[in-house]
Amino acid sequence: MQAKKIDHIAIICTDYVKAKEFYVHHLGMKVVEETERLNKNDMKLDLEYGGVMFELFIKPDAPKRVSYPEAAGLRHIAFETDNIEADVEELKSKGIEVEKIRRDDLNNQKMTFFFDPDGLPSELHE
Repeated sequence: MQAKKIDHIAIICTDYVKAKEFYVHHLGMKVVEETERLNKNDMKLDLEYGGVMFELFIKPDAPKRVSYPEAAGLRHIAFETDNIEADVEELKSKGIEVEKIRRDDLNNQKMTFFFDPDGLPSELHE
């Protein structure tokens, strides 16, 4: 394999309004394109954040993701930050569930998890 970089990250959500509010208005992702896909009965939001493309597929009838106990598969997306305390306070002020800040067992760096409207975990890592 000779891939150059990650092209995009795809996330399946169940509620268009909540997903757009979370990823665009709370996290600050930029909307590139919105597409209603009638043949698949969903909406697709193409977003950009930090030079990385995200595809949100909004499917109201998508099955729930198994998260606890952790199941096999992609676990989370991690966002790097220079000030985890400030970012945690900002997320909490927007009503976003955030776990307590702790230290990574392997590198002792500060980290925590926060959750999108469907419970998908994302990590903040300082």
